[in-house]
Amino acid sequence: MSVQNLNAYDPFADEGDPLAETADVGSTSDYIHIRIQQRNGRKTLTTLQGIPKQYDQKKILKAFKKEFACNGTLVEDEKMGQVIQLQGDQRAKISSFLVENGMEKDTIKVHGF
Repeated sequence: MSVQNLNAYDPFADEGDPLAETADVGSTSDYIHIRIQQRNGRKTLTTLQGIPKQYDQKKILKAFKKEFACNGTLVEDEKMGQVIQLQGDQRAKISSFLVENGMEKDTIKVHGF
């Protein structure tokens, strides 16, 4: 008595990983993301991530703080790398500042409510 369906056969083994050659599918590394987070009450926090490595984020943060008259910090995240955090809702100001200083508008994504 031979039972064929008890064999360990993986029908997808010969296919391999379909996303192996396109590892950047759904990747967000080529975009600059500007998000807003609600703190307590009316207080908000604006986060900026995805700035290319060729730019000095400390200098960008210093320029933001001076231009927008707000406080901010540079936070290290495991997944996202370095993230710039600014006090208040600075999404429109950050977007226009980056476009004025040479970044392409297509690479900037503004999220939030």
